[in-house]
Amino acid sequence: MPVRALRGGESDFGKRGLLGSFRTMLRQYASHEVEGLTVELEYETGAGGTLRKTVTTDTEGFAHFEIPFEDEQTLPMNSGWERAKLRWSAHKDGGDAGQTTAFVLAPGRDAGIGVISDIDDTILETGITGNARAILRNWKRVLIQMPGQRVAVPGAQDFYSALGGDAGTGSADMDAAVPQARPRPVFYVSSSPWNLFTYLVAFKRQRDMPLGPIMLRDWGFNRKTLGSEGHGSHKEDAIIRILETYPHLRFAMVGDDTQKDLVAFGSVVDKMPDRIAAVFIRRVAEEALSAKEEAARVTIEAKKVPLWMGADYRQASEFLKQSGLELDGSMETLVETASEGKASPHAESGV
Repeated sequence: MPVRALRGGESDFGKRGLLGSFRTMLRQYASHEVEGLTVELEYETGAGGTLRKTVTTDTEGFAHFEIPFEDEQTLPMNSGWERAKLRWSAHKDGGDAGQTTAFVLAPGRDAGIGVISDIDDTILETGITGNARAILRNWKRVLIQMPGQRVAVPGAQDFYSALGGDAGTGSADMDAAVPQARPRPVFYVSSSPWNLFTYLVAFKRQRDMPLGPIMLRDWGFNRKTLGSEGHGSHKEDAIIRILETYPHLRFAMVGDDTQKDLVAFGSVVDKMPDRIAAVFIRRVAEEALSAKEEAARVTIEAKKVPLWMGADYRQASEFLKQSGLELDGSMETLVETASEGKASPHAESGV
């Protein structure tokens, strides 16, 4: 479990003018990491025991917690959010001691299937496909727009609701605004920087997208983090960690064709085919598949893992029905109003 210490105030993504939005986003990207901060994690096991561990943040402000359980712990029958407490000491360079609540997703034993998803151009439209003109044309999305102004991928809300399952009613903690966990846990693996963590959580809450752990990248001015090859390697490593952490689950992987998702997914399928229930690739770019992407496609099909590639999540819903995945009745209402270039009412709200 990674946590990150940053110096600054609470993120506020409310509606504001052009200059105010730019300042808000600038604060997100220009983060001030706190090195050498002592952070304690406290977690109640549910069996009357309490686990504690203290870690000091590194040069990037990260504290990584890995806590071994003395006794074997059984996952709950149903997926749910569990609480842990984080406490930090006063820092030598300024800053008071404090504490907050951290939420940890515990996948249920009855989930059967989990979801591993990309974010950019998979649930969140960017309009950036590697073309310099496209980047310049869509600069406002990255530098100015608040979460409520961003455009969701047409049909994504309904599609992911079916993948994750009905969350039911109620909330795990109304004060903390954490909704009840979906029956099938959703994990997000993205090449976006850690600086956008709170931004992405706000976007998903406003769009009623399933919440789940988000694994982002620590960006720096080097070839490893800025180069295109870093996208695939980061995602593949993160996906393998998820598969190894939850051996009782098979996973559906969802991505797009703008950041080498197909190559990363193909490599995972090649290594652990029995753990992958299906692969979904949303086609965004107009270019033909690269040699590596074509090889990944062949690998996935050779391993007999169901593969869907298309631009319309309504078509993906039909694929789901034929693939044998065990999904609930909400499948029948999937993305009924969505088609290529036409968003559902939910996808347009707040834009």
